[in-house]
Amino acid sequence: MDITLGTFLALGAILFGIGAIGFLVRRNVLVQLMSIELMLNAVNVVLVAVNRYHPENQAGQLFAFFVIAVAAAEAAVGLAIVIGLYRLKKSVASSDADQMRH
Repeated sequence: MDITLGTFLALGAILFGIGAIGFLVRRNVLVQLMSIELMLNAVNVVLVAVNRYHPENQAGQLFAFFVIAVAAAEAAVGLAIVIGLYRLKKSVASSDADQMRH
């Protein structure tokens, strides 16, 4: 069985689709953050796979590194917002996040 670029692209598309559906369907903010992380990791799979099959430069791995850095920053800011939401509303449902004031 030969693993081709199409296999990695299909895997990335499936992971991205699962993340997009999870973000759109679920109303728990923590699950939505995990879905965003899943979508970012799907992009990383595609970037590294394209770099593997076209190794002339390391652009795919470089972009993947920046996506990882952005994902770490997004997780830190997102969790801070979730903690603030939970302190105010005692819930992490996104429908409760329409107003962050008391």
